[in-house]
Amino acid sequence: MVRIAMVLSIAAVLTGTALAQTEDDTMNATHEPHPYIGLWVTKDERVRHELLANGRYDEARGTRESAYQGRYEVSGDHIEYWDDTGFTADGDFIDGVLHHGGMILYRKR
Repeated sequence: MVRIAMVLSIAAVLTGTALAQTEDDTMNATHEPHPYIGLWVTKDERVRHELLANGRYDEARGTRESAYQGRYEVSGDHIEYWDDTGFTADGDFIDGVLHHGGMILYRKR
């Protein structure tokens, strides 16, 4: 088991991806997904921002799918982003709305 965890950790470092499973997750395999995971869109749906359960995000702009991709971390109602190109950004969830980079994104259900 330890060897598998080490291999996964090395693979995550080499690929730049975050491991989605924490020590607490290992103990509770029936945990609920984070409430912010899912698709967030601007009112005109020009910007579509998908927060994936594996700690990655995929952002589309207009007709350009996957315009930006990277990893993210949520702490409380604050989110930090690290784009695969090295760009960083952050945002805040306020009353069920994501405020990010001067944009307001709403949960798409």
